[in-house]
Amino acid sequence: MASSEPPTASQASLSSVDGVADDLAGTTLSKKQAKKLAKKEAKEERKQQTSASATAAQDDSAEADPFAANYGEVPIEEIQSKAVSGRVWTEIGALEGQLSGQSVLIRGVAQTIRPVSKKMAFLVLRQFTSTVQCVLSVDKESVSPQMVKFATVLNKESIVDVEGIISVPKDPITGTTQQVEVQIKKLYCVNRSVPNLPINIEDAARSEKDFEKAEQTGVQLVRVGQDTRLNYRVLDIRTPANQAIFRIQCHVEDVFRRFLRSEGFVGIHSPKLIAGSSEGGAAVFKLDYKGQPACLAQSPQLYKQMAICGGFGRVFEVGSVFRAEDSYTHRHLCEFVGLDVEMEIKEHYFEVCDIVDRLFVAIFDDLNENCKTELDAINRQYPFEPLKYLRKTLKLTFEEGIQMLKEAGVEVDPLGDLNTETERKLGRLVREKYDTDFYILCRYPLAVRPFYTMPCYDNPAYSNSFDVFIRGEEIISGAQRIHLPELLTTRAEACGIDVKTISSYIDSFRYGAPPHGGFGVGLERVVMLFCALNNIRKTSLFPRDPQRLTP
Repeated sequence: MASSEPPTASQASLSSVDGVADDLAGTTLSKKQAKKLAKKEAKEERKQQTSASATAAQDDSAEADPFAANYGEVPIEEIQSKAVSGRVWTEIGALEGQLSGQSVLIRGVAQTIRPVSKKMAFLVLRQFTSTVQCVLSVDKESVSPQMVKFATVLNKESIVDVEGIISVPKDPITGTTQQVEVQIKKLYCVNRSVPNLPINIEDAARSEKDFEKAEQTGVQLVRVGQDTRLNYRVLDIRTPANQAIFRIQCHVEDVFRRFLRSEGFVGIHSPKLIAGSSEGGAAVFKLDYKGQPACLAQSPQLYKQMAICGGFGRVFEVGSVFRAEDSYTHRHLCEFVGLDVEMEIKEHYFEVCDIVDRLFVAIFDDLNENCKTELDAINRQYPFEPLKYLRKTLKLTFEEGIQMLKEAGVEVDPLGDLNTETERKLGRLVREKYDTDFYILCRYPLAVRPFYTMPCYDNPAYSNSFDVFIRGEEIISGAQRIHLPELLTTRAEACGIDVKTISSYIDSFRYGAPPHGGFGVGLERVVMLFCALNNIRKTSLFPRDPQRLTP
């Protein structure tokens, strides 16, 4: 009678050898080679049997755990929009002491996982800039040792759902933003991250003070370099400081829009593919446009002026700006977000300066009043002094600025532009004398301004233009524009611009154009300087500079 027992590994191996040898009869393989192949097959079979046994053991364990339904990996079908449960979710930042004793459902990132014993573990969950400590402890109602084990083998940065009860510990919690704990009753992994991350968020979130303390105690900490951060930007922007930076950036844009709308401005969107240079010079990205030469717009300058000629009166735009400059500095990018404004002038271009004054005071006030949490998060990693600004913004002429520099022993060309170092020096002098980090410098030399800038009435060597500075660095260029087509043509030719490429722009002033002026500012630069950050790449979500096109 044939046995029903499966063959042993050795029997299977011998049988396999004979079978392989028979199959290979008449081929070039030797019996020794066939035996080697049979061993390989037997090894694979044993591996499969071991895997099956482990799976069965897991199934038995799950069956033995009365609380198995309270934890585990979420099946993919459950996150494929299978159903609307009606469950109520709570943001981690909203977990406060008044919720003590209540059950909450939260989703967050597993920032840290700390096993205490087989019956207890701590998890810190992060959502945006907020963190909360979650406690998993074996009990007779919902938590098993297997559940604790499941939690301790989660990978950092995995996405998890937690259902638990809010409690308020006796002692303050130092490692999280929220001063409550969540007593976990259910724990599910929505998406498991890889076990070895290219960047540890704890490393990326450290401040210089952390490194100084570690050096004093002889502890070696990992420093994440700028290139590494940008190479793995999707992880880098998870740090609390970066989360805060881009929330503040969003806030600046929002206040910019709201203020201008309240002042009667209309939002527009101008083309970014144009036939000729919008600023003059060679720093343009050239491309082929259906067989025609074209370039990416260096600013919406020409089109926002044409919108004024079109009768809109006051316009603004928020959009991408492209500069092909080979500038390897802390404050230049090849692509940035431009905040642009253009408006009719009734009598004097200081009307534009007045908008700048009130707009930025409104932005600064709003950030200080409504972004305290975000500013604190940035301050913890990148400490900075609050920006000093006056209720009525200081306005100096370029000549007055040059005189201040000369009195301080700095020699500057009176009809030339200011370089980065002289701008910073002037910023320090202005702060010492006027106690402000924010000021306007007007009446720049005409030779250093774009072709469309209106010359001064009393001295053609100067122009009706201005720059605005924060902490000694320029953030805004503005001016009254030339609205007379003959003068505009003369200035364009003097600046080496092919008038044919901007003929539609010049022609727009032949049909009746009001005096007007405006300005442009880089969103990333505003945030960088308000928060006193040392590199504009910190305020660009996915920066583009002369060396970086990915990610």
